[in-house]
Amino acid sequence: MLPWWQTCLVEQTEVLALYELLADHGIEVWLDGGWGIDALIGEQTRGHSDLDIAVRHGDVAELRQLLMARGYKPVEREGTQEWIFVLGDEHGHQVDVHSFIFDEHGTNIYGVQYPAEALTGTGSLSGLALRCIAADWAVRFHTAYTPRAVDRHDLKLLYERLNIDVPDQYKA
Repeated sequence: MLPWWQTCLVEQTEVLALYELLADHGIEVWLDGGWGIDALIGEQTRGHSDLDIAVRHGDVAELRQLLMARGYKPVEREGTQEWIFVLGDEHGHQVDVHSFIFDEHGTNIYGVQYPAEALTGTGSLSGLALRCIAADWAVRFHTAYTPRAVDRHDLKLLYERLNIDVPDQYKA
């Protein structure tokens, strides 16, 4: 039996297609979660059950419209809110959307509590430059809960390949 994170894969081609689709419509997104780590590393390092993205809340309606035109529909799950929800398609692709609003001073006033400095990461996949969560913030976010095997994998890569400081439990 496959581990849970390999049962429903979001392929790199879908990640890049969605990123470019949104960019073509003026919607900035930042890769978060496992795909964000892989972008920081510069290559896909494992299978991914979903694509986590951060997006300005003002872009959510258009993002929903664009993804629904590609066959994505709301996926009901515990914790769904206006600012955090999942859209999925018939191929098993899932996009976990995390939205936020910053005030004129750059302070987060709504939604997922990303600090502005967390949205400064850059990475790449297949030569395409991508916005993503900054590596130090990815570590903070990944260590805020009990780690899973994929979290240990992701943070170990940040430590080994980018020399990012991580807690000792993620280095081995």
